[in-house]
Amino acid sequence: MGNYGMNKKSNLLIFITPLLIAACTSAQDDSYGSGYVVVHEAFWGADHNTPYPFTVSGEIVCGVHAYYGPEIYFHPVEFTNESYIGTPLNKTAAKSLKQAGMTPNVPYSIKKGADLSDAIEVGLKVCDEMYG
Repeated sequence: MGNYGMNKKSNLLIFITPLLIAACTSAQDDSYGSGYVVVHEAFWGADHNTPYPFTVSGEIVCGVHAYYGPEIYFHPVEFTNESYIGTPLNKTAAKSLKQAGMTPNVPYSIKKGADLSDAIEVGLKVCDEMYG
């Protein structure tokens, strides 16, 4: 076979190995993405002790400010691309927006009197997973 045959086998092994690892790895929660988690009222109660705090489904998004730390925002469904500024859920996000002179440009979707502690915790978990 010579070197060519060995390189061909090596290339095949390099291609197949990630597929095998992915196939043998337990599936992550489908609601998690890079820097966000999809939330919906119908599923919230299964993992959280507080009532669903939003009026619509959407995404809890993590960002990290260089000086202030983790910023947690809520983006209602249909307002989730990067051109939108979500509703700040924690003080860091609110402080960061104020410092930048920016305001949210999504519909306000937090229920009156809502406890945001679980939503903020979800966002902080996303930040931890992204930034360690």
